[in-house]
Amino acid sequence: MNASLLDPRIHPDWLRPHSIEWYAQLGRIKGQYSFSWHSTIAEPNAEAIFAEEVSQAVRGRKVLDIGCGHGEFTLQWSPIVKHITGLDITSDFIKTGKEANLSNVTFITGNTKHRLPFEPDEFDAAYNRRGPTSSYLDVRRVVKKGGKILGSHPGDGIAAELSEWFPNLFEPISAGTPLLENLKQRLEQGGLGHAEIETVRSMEYFHEPVDVIRMCCFGQTPSIHEWVMEKCFTEVTRRFEINAAQEGLPVTFERYLVRVTV
Repeated sequence: MNASLLDPRIHPDWLRPHSIEWYAQLGRIKGQYSFSWHSTIAEPNAEAIFAEEVSQAVRGRKVLDIGCGHGEFTLQWSPIVKHITGLDITSDFIKTGKEANLSNVTFITGNTKHRLPFEPDEFDAAYNRRGPTSSYLDVRRVVKKGGKILGSHPGDGIAAELSEWFPNLFEPISAGTPLLENLKQRLEQGGLGHAEIETVRSMEYFHEPVDVIRMCCFGQTPSIHEWVMEKCFTEVTRRFEINAAQEGLPVTFERYLVRVTV
């Protein structure tokens, strides 16, 4: 008989993922925005495509990284950029980034729902890697004419299989394409309605059952992770083994890639 899985959102300490409070908690606990689960993403995939396009867009330029997290992606461009500024709302992430202490890298705390804290035409290029789409409302103002703006955002179909295989642990995905429609609206409102948006899909393979629980509890307190492990690990393992391929548990990896010239 199949055992049901609990809904971790009933735990009193549960925070809504990607809320300001959730980001602040992740910053306090980990000091960085890095995924806790282990997986392999089949190529070609959006992450690799985006990184290659960013490398071409930022070389020798003054660059803005929007939603930079703890700055790992930001810092890798230091050898090739003139200067790069990482912007994020979570102060503990920014603190981690600053520890690198590189002369041509700056980290700033700020909320993209407000006016970006930069002067007009301050940057030659900007990119947004899984950062807030609210930044598109103002980013055109701070990038010079002719400059490139690149974005990579989770797609509406990302990991859709998880809510089917592990109901309650993961909420069903929304009908339609609300994330895509919001992205288009933000671009239009920011004067970037001419942007190209490409949907890129591949497969992500979770390595072992605990990675499903790690993803479910990402950004939550250790007590929630331990609670879900205690209550659900046996059943998660059973379902994982039923649905896994040789490479691991296959789930859809989907990103919307944004490309626009100011």
